[in-house]
Amino acid sequence: MGESRQRPGGRPESVGGVRVALGLISGVVAIALVAVLVDRFVLGAEWWQVRHTVTADPVTPQREVGPPPGPLTVSWEHTTRTHHGSVAGYDGVAYAVAQGQVVTASGHGLEVRDARTGTGRWSYRRSGWTMLGWASTRSRLFGYFERDGDRGDRLIIAFDALSGGLLWRREGLRPAAVSRTTLQWPAGSDVVFTTDDERRTLFGVSAATGNQVWRLPLPRGCLLLEGGARPSAAREDLAALALDCAGEERHSRLLAVEPGKGAVRWDRRLGSKESPEVSILDGVTLASDGTALRAFDADGEQFAVWEGDGVCGDTMCPGVLRSGRLVIVYHPDGAKRGETWMEAVRVPSGKVEWRRESPAYAALAEAGGDVYALRPRLSGRLLPAAVDIVEPGDGHTTTAPAPISMNPDLPGPRPWLAAAGGLLYAAVPQAAPRPDGAARLVALRGGLAGTGPAELGGVPEADWPDACTLLEKPDLVAARVAGHVDEPADAAAGPVRLPRPVSCRYEPPEEDEDAGDGDGDTGSGGDPEGEEPKRSKPATPRPTGPEPTGPEPTGPEPTGPEPTSSRTAGPESAGPRPTGAESAGSRSPTADPGEGGDPVRTVGGFTVSVRWVARTDHEASQMLDALQATQAKARKRRDIGADEAYEIGPAAGMIALRVGRYVVVVEADRPPGVAARLARSVAYRLHNPS
Repeated sequence: MGESRQRPGGRPESVGGVRVALGLISGVVAIALVAVLVDRFVLGAEWWQVRHTVTADPVTPQREVGPPPGPLTVSWEHTTRTHHGSVAGYDGVAYAVAQGQVVTASGHGLEVRDARTGTGRWSYRRSGWTMLGWASTRSRLFGYFERDGDRGDRLIIAFDALSGGLLWRREGLRPAAVSRTTLQWPAGSDVVFTTDDERRTLFGVSAATGNQVWRLPLPRGCLLLEGGARPSAAREDLAALALDCAGEERHSRLLAVEPGKGAVRWDRRLGSKESPEVSILDGVTLASDGTALRAFDADGEQFAVWEGDGVCGDTMCPGVLRSGRLVIVYHPDGAKRGETWMEAVRVPSGKVEWRRESPAYAALAEAGGDVYALRPRLSGRLLPAAVDIVEPGDGHTTTAPAPISMNPDLPGPRPWLAAAGGLLYAAVPQAAPRPDGAARLVALRGGLAGTGPAELGGVPEADWPDACTLLEKPDLVAARVAGHVDEPADAAAGPVRLPRPVSCRYEPPEEDEDAGDGDGDTGSGGDPEGEEPKRSKPATPRPTGPEPTGPEPTGPEPTGPEPTSSRTAGPESAGPRPTGAESAGSRSPTADPGEGGDPVRTVGGFTVSVRWVARTDHEASQMLDALQATQAKARKRRDIGADEAYEIGPAAGMIALRVGRYVVVVEADRPPGVAARLARSVAYRLHNPS
């Protein structure tokens, strides 16, 4: 009879195997437990993920008034870098001014600053998470965060707006109809809007506790439109949300909901199936659906419509409501590209009180009875952006340059404007820091009046040089362009017309062009940000209310390209020399002419333009820096002989330089390097005026 095998020491081998198995199981359980604990208390812990600062300092509320007419200067500024998270398209930067604070919302998180000084008050960020939405109602702010790489791991956090203290947090909640451009979602009356995963039901969540207070199923066959540029908007007493509805014909609808009770105020069908852009003013809701811009009053009645698939362009039409007038900026249906008009419509009658041609304003704001309008350029040939103060009663406008630069073709956060406490807040996109880009926020206040017109920042018109005198005969011979013909061009800033040409275009003689290898165009387009096109009278939009009676008010004359005349380049060019900064004795660049003493005409057309003359060297330096920051490619050049210079663009065809108070741009790209050669000559002439 066999006996059981035993290990040394008398233990059966089967017992040892059980113990080994139990040990392995215990090890696996321990490892799993450690993994869970690490995930919960280390990877998921707040102590290392969150950067949260709070404040106990009081803040002074601001009066609803902007700066007076006149020159503007920077009170403070701040740049927010664009955050490119794991969810494509949600890389905007949004701003709001309320309760004496400026709120900045981006993919990084929330940042709140004192509106008067720009000093940071509180902030909230989460490492490894992206903030994809934010909301505000009364004295509370909300942030919606998703973990990078896992959209199912989501979180809504509520904060006290003044101190930044955390009020509550809820996992799994999904905000309703988040705007892709502003990152904002609807909230009002101490309630924030959320939805389910199917987007067929709206929920109201208490801003104070985070608990659900009402539920609203959407109409049958409809779901919330999400992922659009601006599918929703809200005020304290009303929220408007775009719906995608099925049926005999797919279409979009606009649903207005009272935030406090979750009751439907009104429901209107729109004109297309595309996701509309929505905005709400005090008592007026605007919706641009790709076929028209529609205006609805507080009861949902449509009182005005501007038809056309391009009436708002690629963004929402800027608009404000003041004293019962809706002031709106739009592109008339059938008008030329870039043609823009502004008009005031009485609410709710729809009567057009005035209408005028206007610049392509990027943003509007109202405060203290005035309407502030941000225009991308002071004039088509001048560098700064500008702010127009518009009288809402008759459309009368005063203009002042803003110490910022805008590139309308630059992607990124949308321009934004607000006014409070005697300050004007403007945010514009910029390319720097490259390659991510950023949004630049500036707080502007009234500046020194100066001895010149406010439209030129207080600089006298006589301080502006003649652009055609910045290159003299020796410079043209050295660059082998002595035979080029110059074409001066003037510019105006509002009602102020500069007495001398601000731009000088040099073209080769016709016979030289015919013999050459091109048409003499630089190929750089003349202006990296584009000139304002000439405008014609637009096709009349179709408000549903009565038309204005009597003659229409006429707006300011266009600030696009001016008529030009031709003259031969050379030392006989008239006009005073600029009084630039003193030079340390730089030499004018020279080059040998071609054989026989005749210049070898190998250079195509080129342009020399005076983009700005500032009151001080520092202000001119700020403008040059603002210009390069809005360009996709810019490289500092230290071999031009100017106080500062940048090579702009990929092919070295544009040089922007500063000498003293003067900012000048030289554009030429045939042959390579000619722009830098000409820029050296311009810098020498500015340093050594005749």
